Amino acid sequence: VFCFPDPRTDPWPLVYSPVPVTLVFSCYLLLVALGPSWMRQRRRLELRALLLTYNLAMVTLSSYMFYEFLVTSVLANYSYLCQPVDYSRSELGMRMARVCWWFFFSKVLELLDTVFLILRKKQEQVTFLHVYHHCSMVFNWWSGVKYVPGGQAFFIGMLNSFVHIFMYGYYALASLGPRMRRHLWWKRYLTILQLCQFVAVAAHSSYNLFTECPFPDGFNTAVFLYTLSLLALFLHFYYQTYLRGKQ
Repeated sequence: VFCFPDPRTDPWPLVYSPVPVTLVFSCYLLLVALGPSWMRQRRRLELRALLLTYNLAMVTLSSYMFYEFLVTSVLANYSYLCQPVDYSRSELGMRMARVCWWFFFSKVLELLDTVFLILRKKQEQVTFLHVYHHCSMVFNWWSGVKYVPGGQAFFIGMLNSFVHIFMYGYYALASLGPRMRRHLWWKRYLTILQLCQFVAVAAHSSYNLFTECPFPDGFNTAVFLYTLSLLALFLHFYYQTYLRGKQ
């Protein structure tokens, strides 16, 4: 199953071929490599109104996706322990496939996070963790939508959408300027929420490697290993940002 594209999603925008997503990936890396030097002789842009609009739009999109993942999984009686992909063209099967596509597309949109950082001359925030996370999520979810749009993957999308409601809410407040700084005391707890998300996804995917579940082991293995890499990087970030600084 994992080796063959899902005929329902295969012709959809950005999914039909690896070429569009590879071009997006290549342009992104080119921007990361050349953007800072291009901005060196230019004044930083504030982009306050644009950032507020973008972050509020991402809060709205994340809320919509979380709702769709949750409601569709409940209506379709999805299992949170073992859920094979529904490859039918039933109403609920197509609804789940569509929200998986929107989740993938949101990862493409999130590449703008980096564009805005470079235009605002905040290159110190364009870290390896930042670039690795943004790039890999685009390819991971392209594979997910092309081969397994639904099933076990719904749990990852649902959890990540929930976390991103708060994450982009935080960014929206931060975009209002220094006067909002006193209201952003919860940044540390946002990082803890992200870490909890990775632990939950790792446990969820690894559980199915040791049980008889008709969902591709290759996909669960890839998710588990990838999540471990994010967990390690975010733990390092947490230590550097919140613990080492205090010491």
